[in-house]
Amino acid sequence: MYLQFFGLNEKPFAITPDPRYLYMSARHADALAHLLYGISESGGFIQLTGEIGTGKTTLVRSMLEQAPENADIALILNPQVTATEFLQGICDELGIAPPEAPGSTKALVDALNTHLLAAHARGRRTVLVVDEAQNLRPEVLEQVRLLTNLETARQKLLQIILIGQPELRELLDRHDLRQLAQRITGRYHLEPLDRDDTARYVEHRLRVAGAPAQLFTAPGLRELYTRSGGVPRLINILADRALLGAYSRELPQVDRRLVRQAAREVFDREGRRNRRRWLAAPAALAAVLVAVAAWQVLERPAAPDETPESVTTHPIRLAGMTQAAAPMPPPGIDLVTLEQLLSLGMDTSTDGAFATLFGLWETPYRRGEGLACEQADRHGLACLFQRGSLSHLMKLGRPSILNLVDGDGTAHQVVLTAVDGDAAEVGIEGERFWISVPELSDYWFGDYLLLWRPDGDANQTLRAGMRDPRVVWLRGALAALTGEPLPPEESPLFDESVEARVREYQRSRRLAVDGLVGPRTLIILQSELDDGGAPRLAGGG
Repeated sequence: MYLQFFGLNEKPFAITPDPRYLYMSARHADALAHLLYGISESGGFIQLTGEIGTGKTTLVRSMLEQAPENADIALILNPQVTATEFLQGICDELGIAPPEAPGSTKALVDALNTHLLAAHARGRRTVLVVDEAQNLRPEVLEQVRLLTNLETARQKLLQIILIGQPELRELLDRHDLRQLAQRITGRYHLEPLDRDDTARYVEHRLRVAGAPAQLFTAPGLRELYTRSGGVPRLINILADRALLGAYSRELPQVDRRLVRQAAREVFDREGRRNRRRWLAAPAALAAVLVAVAAWQVLERPAAPDETPESVTTHPIRLAGMTQAAAPMPPPGIDLVTLEQLLSLGMDTSTDGAFATLFGLWETPYRRGEGLACEQADRHGLACLFQRGSLSHLMKLGRPSILNLVDGDGTAHQVVLTAVDGDAAEVGIEGERFWISVPELSDYWFGDYLLLWRPDGDANQTLRAGMRDPRVVWLRGALAALTGEPLPPEESPLFDESVEARVREYQRSRRLAVDGLVGPRTLIILQSELDDGGAPRLAGGG
């Protein structure tokens, strides 16, 4: 629509991966070098991770274009399969004729081994690239590990590159996958772009698309970085929408105002969805929160799937049995604007927000005495740092620190304590203020941190096949909420019946239906039950 107006040959900010548009920042150049190194070396694993939208798939396509001529590459794009289907996919990619018993794992491995030996004899190098590898099932990962046993007397026959989201690192940190993790010879994590690289990224894409002039003002580029956090996919979406806005107004350049309007349109439409994995820690949007909490919450390895020594259990009671009515604003309350509120000079620092949040949990917070999430851990609490929408937060039902960004790009932290229709209550320095939800959405891009009280390891996900005392509580919770017993009630085994009930519960709450019980599912379960006087997000849960 706007191509002719701006003199462009094609859309510069399409979100489909195109190696021509790959901007080689220092981070991306390092990542590509890791991938190409993985192709040239023999044996072991190369692991590349990055948040959604940081350019992993585009890097893979660029790697395929630059692969040496003697490399045969099997690219697996859909790893959500069984071990047998996974092996069949590899054989299909390499053009290996199916064995007489195509459903036999042994027959498939034998056929693959024969092919690899023949390729090695011809001087060929075989590489297996698995995209979205965080979706691999544990039994498939074990099969991947076994493939590295295919070797000659001197070298491995198959080089494996695993590419995925940060959950892949957590997955490979599992105790039962330690043998696979020990074979990883190279790890690289792809970070979002910084502010300077964001500007160069935009200029690069415009140049490739044939732009005759600079189409973004310097303030517009700074705003684009602030709103996107340097994530290429978000940059593309916002830049495309901003160009459309400039075209509709017949303006020759995109300024800060147009970028802010584009962000409002994009996030109002998409912010209601669960976009929690788009950014783990956007550099500009959550710099302060990240410094205090993100490494504790996101970078801690998942605990081994072992039974905790002891877990405190609590009786199951529905929240409605004892929960008082949520406080709502009195009729005719005056709303304050965020612009007014943030200009009062009140303490909107991370420390100030944590002091408020800890106070709601009746837990002391001492500035300067260790990281906030470490202090929380000492009191039996855990931090959950994610990205989502207001409806998502209301479903979790816990007061949360919101990271707000004003027009100057300055970050502010406030505590969301209540929601009533189009009004939201926030806490700052022990005082409560009501603001409008539409205005809140102009300042908040989905980053939040909440506290919750786990029974046991907060980072250990309950899944089918595990034995864990928390499963006894889980059985009781699901039975209380559905009104149907889940026998045997005292069993710590996460069996098929528990998994089926979990999936049913997740489906009814519009959660990801994966049968896994991690922090989000546990928090929502707790919010629907009487969970020992935990503070609630009034109007949520």
